[in-house]
Amino acid sequence: MSKFRGKYTPEFRDTAVREVTDKSRPIADVARELGLVEQTLRNWVAAHRERHGGDTQELTVSERAKLKALEKEVRELRMENEFLGKSNGLLRQEIAVSRKYAFIASEEGHYPLHLMFRWAKVSKSGFYEWKGRGPSYTSRRRTHLARLITALFEASDGTYGYRRVHADLLRSGYWADDDTVRQIMRELDLVPCQPRPFRPVTTIAGDTGQTPDLVKRHFNAVVPGTKLVGDITYIPTWEGWLYLATVLDCATKKVVGYAMADHMRASLVVDALKMAARNVRIVPDVSIFHSDRGSQYCSQDFADLTTHLKVRRSVGRTGVCYDNAWAESFNGTLKVERVNRTSYPTREQAEMDITRYIELRYNQVRLHSALGYITPNEAEQWWLANNSAA
Repeated sequence: MSKFRGKYTPEFRDTAVREVTDKSRPIADVARELGLVEQTLRNWVAAHRERHGGDTQELTVSERAKLKALEKEVRELRMENEFLGKSNGLLRQEIAVSRKYAFIASEEGHYPLHLMFRWAKVSKSGFYEWKGRGPSYTSRRRTHLARLITALFEASDGTYGYRRVHADLLRSGYWADDDTVRQIMRELDLVPCQPRPFRPVTTIAGDTGQTPDLVKRHFNAVVPGTKLVGDITYIPTWEGWLYLATVLDCATKKVVGYAMADHMRASLVVDALKMAARNVRIVPDVSIFHSDRGSQYCSQDFADLTTHLKVRRSVGRTGVCYDNAWAESFNGTLKVERVNRTSYPTREQAEMDITRYIELRYNQVRLHSALGYITPNEAEQWWLANNSAA
């Protein structure tokens, strides 16, 4: 992953630091995962600990080593149980060894060969003698490719389909055609998470007067900060609904502003736009903010803020979701990739998890098809690097 050297928001810095302080993860690992310069993250962590009196401690080297060893042992035990379950009795002592070799060959690429030899209690040399030759280059390459694809799929938290896995593979410097990636993912049963039906109503129509639709379903822009879109969605918790208002930049596809609360009052969308105004350069009397006709966006408080920021307001037609499709698309992605796969006992836990998803995954790591499979932060970095003199 290329390192993002643009403007880091306070929310991103705080969330990255919590990956170290709250989870006792090594600074080097978190920096590598997020594409940060290690010393930059180290400075953030040091400043955090100074402000909080050094009340957080990392795991020691020996503790981390023990933890990694335990995690490896658990992974291998899970694979062994799965492998033995698939054997359907073929690994019993009285079964001919040739049938065991045939079963191992059928699972090649799904599990490491040296582990299958151990689980089946057969020798490596005997297996290759049975095959009549060593593994071919094609077989070795496909096995290696299957491991890479599995690792990338798991790194995406099971959210990437074959196109994004293929793009991530190319970014890692390993070439394969997308159809091969699709076939291997199908063979390994790597299926990305799917959406759920039903959602409560979060749009209560308000009076927008003569506010026009300045976007006309064109959710692209050349300059960051000139075309913003927003929406409200809901997050279920055991305590009740948590409502999330977001502001997205059409140029970089980045979530530049967001706010969460246990209500849908106008202050929710006001806070989200205020955050966006801190994180992107608003161009007076040029920048557009587009939304649906929800009562929050039609409120006087929100109108006062857009007037103060000199942002032009834009709204879609009543009941036509396509007029705000980009904001709706982000909400769907958030639900599919995170919310629908998680249970939140409290609103506070939901807020922390969603902040982490936005700052550390969606903006920083997730590849975006509309950007040519780069991340929103990389798109912002590219624009800043090419327009620094402007």
